[in-house]
Amino acid sequence: MATPMSASSFLAALKNEGLTVVEVGDWQHHNRNQKGPWGPVNGVMIHHTVTKGSEATVRICRDGHADLPGPLCHGVITKDGRVHLVGYGRANHAGLGDDDVLRAVIAEKALPHDNEANTDGNPHFFGFECENLGDGKDPWPAVQLEAIEKAAAAICRHYGWTERSVIGHLEWQPGKIDPKGFTMASMRSRIRDRLK
Repeated sequence: MATPMSASSFLAALKNEGLTVVEVGDWQHHNRNQKGPWGPVNGVMIHHTVTKGSEATVRICRDGHADLPGPLCHGVITKDGRVHLVGYGRANHAGLGDDDVLRAVIAEKALPHDNEANTDGNPHFFGFECENLGDGKDPWPAVQLEAIEKAAAAICRHYGWTERSVIGHLEWQPGKIDPKGFTMASMRSRIRDRLK
């Protein structure tokens, strides 16, 4: 468990990991903190967007939509490998998930199967939405996968977490399939290697 780092520390951590970062508007103060707590933070969650086109994807993730206000994550990782910061603080990305999974993330142990949605994940996870249609056919460019690896590793490095603190949305909430097109086991392996 950890206190959320400052927005400036978050930005610095991403840049120090070698990422190209795009700051979108007043991202540092764009959040859903009025709806509940932000923190303690325990991990990083990876999503796919089911959208096409970087500009539209970033806009949707920043602004949200009628039934789910933005920000829908902290950073949007586009196909070109850039990380677009759209919010900082509580974001509408994790939703309800399995408390057993959260306990495993905190303990940095192997994840149990997610079979219930009884815990609000929004206070506990940094969220990265990754531009992809999520149909299993839309490609994941190497530069985008590397950016996902670097973004997750940057946060893990800041807090002294291992790769076990990084999960996919599909590992948190029953019925979710994202990210689709690569496995979280392979991504955690990459993050582990980077943290070495």
